[in-house]
Amino acid sequence: MTVIEESVPTAVRAAAPADTDTAVEHAPGPLRPRRIGGVTRTGVLSLCGAAASGLCVTVLLFGQLAPFSGALGFTVTAYLAFLAIYAVLTGLDEDGQAVRDRVMTVVLWTAATLLFSGLFMVVGFTAWRGREALPHANFFTQDMQASGPLDPLTHGGIAHAMLGTLTMITIALAITVPLGLACAVYLNQIPGRFSRFVRTIVEAMTALPSIVAGLMVYATWILGLGMQKSGLAAGFAISVMMLPIVIRASDVVLRLVPGNLTEAAEALGAPRWRTVWHVVLPTARSGLATAVILGTARGIGETSPVLLTAGFTTALNANATSGPMVSLPLAVFNFVKSPEPAYIARGFGAAAVLMALVLVLFVIARVIGGRGPGHQTKRQARRTARASRQDVRRFEDLHAPGLSLFETPGEPHPAGDTPSAPATGETD
Repeated sequence: MTVIEESVPTAVRAAAPADTDTAVEHAPGPLRPRRIGGVTRTGVLSLCGAAASGLCVTVLLFGQLAPFSGALGFTVTAYLAFLAIYAVLTGLDEDGQAVRDRVMTVVLWTAATLLFSGLFMVVGFTAWRGREALPHANFFTQDMQASGPLDPLTHGGIAHAMLGTLTMITIALAITVPLGLACAVYLNQIPGRFSRFVRTIVEAMTALPSIVAGLMVYATWILGLGMQKSGLAAGFAISVMMLPIVIRASDVVLRLVPGNLTEAAEALGAPRWRTVWHVVLPTARSGLATAVILGTARGIGETSPVLLTAGFTTALNANATSGPMVSLPLAVFNFVKSPEPAYIARGFGAAAVLMALVLVLFVIARVIGGRGPGHQTKRQARRTARASRQDVRRFEDLHAPGLSLFETPGEPHPAGDTPSAPATGETD
């Protein structure tokens, strides 16, 4: 028996004619699962060979065969040649589905590398340019009221901008979070013509220019009502920019809540508001926290609405309803447009502080939001177990046997006292 015959199943050999080996030769062998992940020697060699070949082909094209030039064109051509050669090398050992899988894996890893490289460059460059201002304690505790462009970094700071940013974003969150979540719940729980209209308006507002939001608040709050520029007006303008982001992201998250959870709650007799409050919102809590962070990241970096509605000042102002107030993005813009090196260093230091503030807010939101549905922390698991034990005890108390009204359970009757028979009106 040949090697091919040994790998053929017994049923196939029995069904094959005895006088010919054609069916045995063309019978399929045992199926082997395709390896999806992991690093293999063949894969590494194919990757390195494709990279070297793509680089050589690009050098040949740009140097000898074609009148190409430019670093960007060289990079793009080398990458495309690398992908093509890698697909050919992978196709020598794998089928078409495996080739597509390997090529798309390389493309996704390239995109992820470029993304994280860009993020690292932005954060690293900002922190490196602001390294001269960040070590000074006065940079976080003083304002710029008594400091000028020629003063050294040991004088003045961004305390007024930090307080202004925190004040404005707090006002904006106090307005945006309840309104945004309520609107998202309405769009998710009450479908209809009006909800479709509201969803269309929300999607259109996501592309609203920030200067338009600032002009609207400036025209209504300051010019129309006669109020002065303040942090409260800037909070209103920032909330206009944050609201559509929070509504749209929350609506998407609420759609992911399984419908059988709400159906089960309503089947048990829970009203719609209790189902939303105790089932829908806790299930989507992690995603809702992410939606709030997305809106916060959009609003905390706005500059033009703050300039129109809050004005500009170099002094520390803790009153959100009176007097001008400045934010960190506006302070960064004012610092970096100056030709003085000290002001430029303060600007990059303020930008680094702004990124750190966004990171802190993100961490707080993730802690509040918790983990995704079905994943509990140790504290949540202990709380759930404690609540389950309380429910078990409560159910046992409800199903305990009934007790007499005038006697204690387990207490014997007094001597000589026996339960009397009901009176029938007859005597023996």
